Amino acid sequence: MTPWLLASGDFVPLGGMDTANHALASFLARRSNGPVHLVAHRVSPDLTRLPQIHAHLVPRPFGVHSLGEPLLTTIANRHARVVRDSGGRVLANGGNLDSGDMTWVHYVHAAYEPSAVGALNAWVTAARHRRYLAAERRALTEARVVVCNSDRTVQDVVNRVGVDPRRVRRVYYGVDASRFHDRGEPESAKITIGCDPSVPLVLFVGALGDRRKGFDTVYASWAELCRTSQWDAHLLVAGAGAELGRWRALTDRDGMSDRITFLGYRTDIPNLMAAADLLVHPARYEAYGLAVHEAICSGVPAIVSSSAGIAERFPSDLRDLLLDDCESPAELSARFRRWRAEPAELRCRTQAFGAQLRTRGWDDMSREIADASAA
Repeated sequence: MTPWLLASGDFVPLGGMDTANHALASFLARRSNGPVHLVAHRVSPDLTRLPQIHAHLVPRPFGVHSLGEPLLTTIANRHARVVRDSGGRVLANGGNLDSGDMTWVHYVHAAYEPSAVGALNAWVTAARHRRYLAAERRALTEARVVVCNSDRTVQDVVNRVGVDPRRVRRVYYGVDASRFHDRGEPESAKITIGCDPSVPLVLFVGALGDRRKGFDTVYASWAELCRTSQWDAHLLVAGAGAELGRWRALTDRDGMSDRITFLGYRTDIPNLMAAADLLVHPARYEAYGLAVHEAICSGVPAIVSSSAGIAERFPSDLRDLLLDDCESPAELSARFRRWRAEPAELRCRTQAFGAQLRTRGWDDMSREIADASAA
């Protein structure tokens, strides 16, 4: 009987790393012959109902993320010692646990220094980054096995953190093909979410707390495109964060309220992707890019930074969707115009790629991580 301990902020089927953590926990609980301990702030009810799951919930004092993180690390370290002493496996996310066993890397803090607008927001962002860097280096250099979500991430943990490449394993994410699949023409889905079925929809999915996801590039490009009467598409923005209010105010100021809709935080991403004609994701740093993966599995073409981890999986006939310069609104505008010139062709090519990605589910990913634990 091999017990497991997984430590992460959240085990919920929402977002990138949270979805992946949820999937791994579910797999281990269904396939393991021992208990699966989850140390987290949130664990979804479908997991807590499984008999193998033992959830150790850690509060976020006053709802503040930065106050909850050190508390989670302290409690996770305590439980990890017990699991290791019993011959079990311990898997941490990034630097949230000094286990010395396995670390799963979804984001390399040493690969990107975030920036934010506003003095207080910038100070908080910089302070967090320094703390994350120290924890990441300590956890990754001491881990027995480091699991990475892309070749891009492998290169970053080796070259920027100094991890011995012999201890690194690359394991791509999976997908839930029952939620993200090609539903055909998006017109009916547009009606479902309250949009005009005759208007082309471009979807942006990402946090607006800083500039990493590149929404400022999207906004600059969109403002330029909307100056011409020929541009007929509408932009949907699904995401929340410290800068959301600022972007809404700019949209009102620039007279683009009828061209951009800010949806805030959403949990119905499959429905939004079913309605979208295109996803845009010009991230400055993206270890992988699960939203792009899910969009492609839904048959939706995606414009994405060529440096993103998911980009390394793009076939040659979709390389024209990759941005060489994610800082360039002009390059993004050119990609937008190309999409409008040949939407059916791009969607057809994307559908073939999506069918390929849907063959790899979350259990496939989880099985590879479990196998890596025996290395």
